[in-house]
Amino acid sequence: MRGLGTRTVLYQQNVAASLGLYNNDYISIDILHEKGPITAGELSKLTGLTTGSVTALIDRLEKNGFVRRQHDPNDRRKVIIVPLYENKEEVSNTYLPLHSEMVKLASTYTDEELELITQFLGKASAVLDEQIHQLSSKSRGKSSS
Repeated sequence: MRGLGTRTVLYQQNVAASLGLYNNDYISIDILHEKGPITAGELSKLTGLTTGSVTALIDRLEKNGFVRRQHDPNDRRKVIIVPLYENKEEVSNTYLPLHSEMVKLASTYTDEELELITQFLGKASAVLDEQIHQLSSKSRGKSSS
C-alpha cells in the first residue's frame, strides 16, 4: 500500500507539472472533483491550507479555467467554488493512457475479484481519511501552541 501510495503521489505530481500547475493546486482540483462544489472555507479545511493561501490558489485556478466562483443561492455572502476541469481536454487527454491501462488490468480479473478489490479500496480510503484527520488534528494542535 505504501509503494502504491508513493507511486500515486509521483504520478499526480507529474500530471500537475504536465498541466503547468503546482501540486497543491492540482490536489485541490482533485478534491473539488471528488467533493463537488464547496466553499473556500471547506476547501481550506480539506487541504490544510490557510484561507489566504486558498484564496490565492482559487485565483490561480480560476485564471486558468479550472474552477469558477459562484454565489451560494441560499446565502449570497458565501461563494461556492465549482470545478470545471472535466471540461478541459488537456486533463482528459492526460488521464486517457492511465485509464486505458487500468481497464486492461481490470479485465484480467473476474467480476467477483473486482468486487472484492473495489470493496478493499473503499475501506482503505476510509482508513486513510481517518488517518489524515488524526494527523491534521495533531498538527493543528502543535501549530496553535
